Amino acid sequence: MRQITLREALNETLRYNMKNDKRVFCWGEDIGILGGAFGVTAGLIDEFGPERIIDTPLSEIAIVGAGVGAALGGLRPVIEIMYIDFTPGCMDMIVNQMSKIHYMFGGQSKVPMVLRLVSGAMGENAAQHSQSFYSFFVHVPGLIVVTPSTPYDAKGLLNTSIASDNPVIFVEHKRTVNIKGEVPEEYYTIPFGKADVKREGEDLTLVATQALVHDALHVAEDAEKEGLSIEVIDPRTLKPLDKETIFSSVEKTGRLIVADEDWLLCSIASEISAMVAEEMITCLDAPIIRIGAPDTPCPFSPPLEKAYIPGERQIREAIKKIM
Repeated sequence: MRQITLREALNETLRYNMKNDKRVFCWGEDIGILGGAFGVTAGLIDEFGPERIIDTPLSEIAIVGAGVGAALGGLRPVIEIMYIDFTPGCMDMIVNQMSKIHYMFGGQSKVPMVLRLVSGAMGENAAQHSQSFYSFFVHVPGLIVVTPSTPYDAKGLLNTSIASDNPVIFVEHKRTVNIKGEVPEEYYTIPFGKADVKREGEDLTLVATQALVHDALHVAEDAEKEGLSIEVIDPRTLKPLDKETIFSSVEKTGRLIVADEDWLLCSIASEISAMVAEEMITCLDAPIIRIGAPDTPCPFSPPLEKAYIPGERQIREAIKKIM
C-alpha cells in the first residue's frame, strides 16, 4: 500500500469531499495561495477557486462565527485556525454558539462544521504557539474532539468529521504533520469513540495521544527487548472517549500510564486516570501514572523547550516507577 504524510492525507480528504459535496468549503487565514500554515490546503485553490477556498481576515471570532452561520445555512464549512493557541479569541462562538445551537433549538437546527486546529510544541515556537489545551473543548457539551496521530487515522476521521451533522474540533499535532504511513486511496471512515490498539501487550497499558503515540511505540519496542510487554492505545477521539478499550486493557495488564502533551491539571490524562480509578480500581496492581507538560508556559529556549515537551524520556521514567 502507498505511504503518504499526514498532511497529504488531510489534503486528499479535503479534495475528495469538496469534489463530491458542493456544500463543503474551506475557510481560514492564508489557506489559499499559501496553502495554510502547514500546507494542508496546498493546491486546492487552483482546483476549487477562491469561492470555496476562502482566505479570511485575521479575526478568529469572525472566522468561527461566519462558519457557524454557514453551517446553519446548510453548508459544511471546514475551518482552519492556524494554531490552537488562537482559539481563546473565539471561545464565545465555540462554547456558546457552535456547541449549543442544536440543543437550544430542540434539535431543529444542525451545525455541521469542522474546526481544524494545530497543537503541540516544537521548533522554538514559544509560549503562544506551542500549546495543547484541547481539554478545554472536551469539557464542553455538544462538541466532538478528534486527535489523530497517523495519516490513516487522519483521513478516516476527517471524512467522518465532514460527514457529521455535529460540530467537530479536529486537532492536528505539529510533530505528526510529516509522519508517513499507509493510507488507502479509496474513501473510508473511522467511527468516533473507537480507540485503536497500536500495539498489543500483557504487562502494562500505555494510553497516549497524538505525537506521544509514536514516542510510546518507540519505547514499547525497546522494552520488548528487555522482556516487557507494553500495550499502546491511541484514543483517536477524546470526546467521545472509548472507555471500554482502555478498561479492557487495564483489566488485562493491571497497570496504567497515560501520556498527553497538555498540562496535567484538568487534562485528558487526568480524566482517563479518574475514570479508571473510579471504575477499575480493583484491577490495578500499581498507582496510575500521568505524563504531561509542566505547569508553565512553553519556553523559547531550545534546551528548555526540550525539557518541557513530554516524550520518550518521561515515558521511560514512568515505566521504571510502575513496574
